[in-house]
Amino acid sequence: MSNDEFRAAMTRLAAGVVLVTAHEPALDPGGPRGEDVGMTATAFMSVSLDPPLVLVGLREGSRMDDLLAEQPMWAVSVLSESQRHIAGRFAMKGRISDRLLFEDIPYVRGKEAGAPLVGGALATLECRTEQRVAAGDHTLVIGRVLTAEVPSADGGPLTYFKGRYRQLG
Repeated sequence: MSNDEFRAAMTRLAAGVVLVTAHEPALDPGGPRGEDVGMTATAFMSVSLDPPLVLVGLREGSRMDDLLAEQPMWAVSVLSESQRHIAGRFAMKGRISDRLLFEDIPYVRGKEAGAPLVGGALATLECRTEQRVAAGDHTLVIGRVLTAEVPSADGGPLTYFKGRYRQLG
């Protein structure tokens, strides 16, 4: 089986779309306040109810993978169908800075993780890393859910299927 065959098969699995965020502390405590980092993910799932655990798959060596290896606090915003532009913006590979990506997106800073929680998201979670598992070219990060809120009941979920963002119905 080739990588292309495997990828084609996996595009037939519909997935919800989330924005994973974390706050990267300033390197110099007396300098700038640090930077918010975000990444679009479709490899996200609930793992356990007791204790409440979730899992996200991160490309090994990505900025988020490197950050969460050092920073155990992170957040997830479950994106709605009207937030496709946010998913596309944070899916870009190879960017140097996330600073401008958050500029015109409404968000609040989570009380536990200190990471951005996107306004208008269907649900938001704040997490603390419990375990990291190497899995091929990805790292599976299992997080304990510290807070879970459903700030918006409006709209349906944003999904990813056959290589495109889609809406249900």
